[in-house]
Amino acid sequence: MNAVPPPNRAAIDALLAALPADLVLTATEDLGRFSRDWSGDYHGRPLAVARPRDTAEVSLVLQHCHRLRIPVVPQGGLTGLVGGGVPADKAELVLSLERMNKVRRVDPFDFAMIVEAGCVLEVAKQAADAAGCLLPITFGAQGSCRIGGNVATNAGGFNVLRYGMTRDLVLGLEVVLADGRIWNGLKLLRKDNRGYDLKQMFIGSEGTLGVVTAAALKLFPRPEQVETALVALSSVPDAIAFYAHVRAACSDLATAFELLMRRTIDVSLTADERLADPFPEKFPVYVLLELSCGAGIDLRALLEGALVSAGDMLLDAVIASSQEQAARLWRLRETMVEKQGGGEPYLRTDVSLPISQIPAFVAAVETTMAEGFPQSGINIYGHIGDGNLHINVIPPRGLEREARAALIHDAETTLFGVLDQFGGSISAEHGIGRAKRPAFLERVDEVSLDIMMRLKSVLDPDGILSAGRLLPSP
Repeated sequence: MNAVPPPNRAAIDALLAALPADLVLTATEDLGRFSRDWSGDYHGRPLAVARPRDTAEVSLVLQHCHRLRIPVVPQGGLTGLVGGGVPADKAELVLSLERMNKVRRVDPFDFAMIVEAGCVLEVAKQAADAAGCLLPITFGAQGSCRIGGNVATNAGGFNVLRYGMTRDLVLGLEVVLADGRIWNGLKLLRKDNRGYDLKQMFIGSEGTLGVVTAAALKLFPRPEQVETALVALSSVPDAIAFYAHVRAACSDLATAFELLMRRTIDVSLTADERLADPFPEKFPVYVLLELSCGAGIDLRALLEGALVSAGDMLLDAVIASSQEQAARLWRLRETMVEKQGGGEPYLRTDVSLPISQIPAFVAAVETTMAEGFPQSGINIYGHIGDGNLHINVIPPRGLEREARAALIHDAETTLFGVLDQFGGSISAEHGIGRAKRPAFLERVDEVSLDIMMRLKSVLDPDGILSAGRLLPSP
């Protein structure tokens, strides 16, 4: 695989001449919203933005980019938080999937749907709901993230405990390869053992192997009952013990099990005066728990029984009495994510490790970070049920830009060093992108990297797709 040199003006002009005028944006005022991700931490001006309306137009764009060796970065909702969809400054064509936003099909008998890559996740969820089904991918950015990005990053979210990652929900894919060829792997089959499962190559590949244009996704019966509770505990070990208790008492009816430290609650209460502390006193640790099921089970009684039988493990608990109250409990979690940085850059992480190791890991992180970064705020929260924690470090206010960037870099290095001792992963659900590529390449084993590079060389021999993300530069 050869390195792609920056495109010259002649190549760019040739590309623009080959594409329909209404397919491409080039005016400076039109490029701004494609130049920066949701966090504002990553930005870069694209050469131009191609906005195809269907798979054939994606193929056309890539055919010409392949011929002219023009680097391309596929782009969805720009909510990935690792810089994967943000263009390198004036060096890449953005291939935006935003106009490919249709729900092609919802089948309540197959419990499946086919959705285009540019469809906003919340729109897809609403289409499933209208058919009496559930698309379980759920997280705070669902109102702006897009299905193609969810597939490309193997997105996680709140419901992984019960339904799995995006990878577990994909039945089939439609993908355009770097040279413009279209691979139609859209199937609704639950069982298909005819050779290699090719779709798995593209799930989580972050746009480096091909451009996902549509996905066939698993659906589930829409829950008729949902119960939400916020539980107060004295420690992280108690939270893990309570998780094991809930799994035994409620089985697979548990759909979410979120860990919140007291600091995260305080961030939300400070940021939104409409929120109130659910308890009359403060506790060290909280769990936000959700159960769901169909008819035929007294879900409230099951939840109450699980809380009562937990005994002294729990310090206090509140069960939402309405959908509105449940939404307020969830806002305690979601508001913190949106407001914790105060509008300034901070370290975001999405690490994972064995569930049994979470208490020792959290204790080690709290000690190590307090010693190394005593003036910084440390927010710890995450999805206990799948071993995914977010350890975020908030530098003190007033730091100059360079000092803040240096602190964030040092904090990440320190945190990942602790994680390595527990055999964890530096990326649980957001991917590698540009942000985590150096840390990833320091840790990936030689054989795994060789396999990845060989796949890349076969599917994208000229290296035009998502260069500088995930994999080393040629």
